[in-house]
Amino acid sequence: MGPVEKAVREDVEVLGDLAGVEPSLTELAYRLAAEIDQLTDEDTKLLPNLSRELRLTLAQLLEGRAADDDDDGLGDLASPT
Repeated sequence: MGPVEKAVREDVEVLGDLAGVEPSLTELAYRLAAEIDQLTDEDTKLLPNLSRELRLTLAQLLEGRAADDDDDGLGDLASPT
């Protein structure tokens, strides 16, 4: 396991339980990270595309989490009734 894949796995571990499409996105992120780690000097032209895909995959994984973090379970108490 290379440094990029290791970092991605550590980041995903912090998320805790995965739900919905999160497991699939996580596996895709692991694969992309492993591909980045395995690039040779001759393959460095692939790095920008792989990096972009990894960023987009991680962003999509976190997108659903951000919405959940905003919900404190109290509803909108600031709204007048």
